[in-house]
Amino acid sequence: MLPEYRSMTYEEFLNLADEDLPAEWVDGEVIVTSLARDRHQDIVRFLTAVLSVFVETHEPGAVRPAPFQMKLAQEHLDRLKATYLDGPADLVIEITSPESVGRDRGEKFYEYEQANIPQYWLIDPERKRAEFYRLDENGQYQLAPQEAGVSRSRVLEGFWLRADWLWQTPPVLEALRALELV
Repeated sequence: MLPEYRSMTYEEFLNLADEDLPAEWVDGEVIVTSLARDRHQDIVRFLTAVLSVFVETHEPGAVRPAPFQMKLAQEHLDRLKATYLDGPADLVIEITSPESVGRDRGEKFYEYEQANIPQYWLIDPERKRAEFYRLDENGQYQLAPQEAGVSRSRVLEGFWLRADWLWQTPPVLEALRALELV
C-alpha cells in the first residue's frame, strides 16, 4: 500500500508498489488509476497475443502488457529488469479510459515524444478511435497514415494492424492468419 503522500522518487515507488496496485509514477507523483473495464481488457488481450506471436516469430524482443513500469531515459544498458523497463520502449500502446484520456493525450504523449519512443499508439475504446503516431525526422509525433483502415509499424517490420479488429470481439486467430503467423 502506498503512503498517504503521493510524491516520491521512482525507486521509492518501485519498492512500495506491486502488481496489485493500479498506479503510475509521473514526474515524482504517484497517480492511482481506475481498474480496467472489460472492453479495455479485451483489447489488451488481443494486442498482447498478436504482438507476442509476431515478435517471437520475427525478431528478438519482448511484449510487456500493463502493469509493467517503464522508466524513461535516453541512455540504458540491460534495459529489461524484473519489474520495469529501464529506458524507452520501441512501441508504446496506451488504451485510454475516461479517467486517463487527458494524461494519455497530454503528459504521456509529450513524455514519450521527448524520450524518442519511435511509435505511440493511442486507442480509445469509448470512441472506437485508434491513432498511430510516429516520430518524424524532427523528433515530433505525427499521425501515421492508414491505408484502408490498416496501420503499418515501422519498428516491427512486416507488422500491420486493422483498426476494426480492436472494436470486434478480438479475432486473435483471424489476425494471426492475416499476418501469416499460423
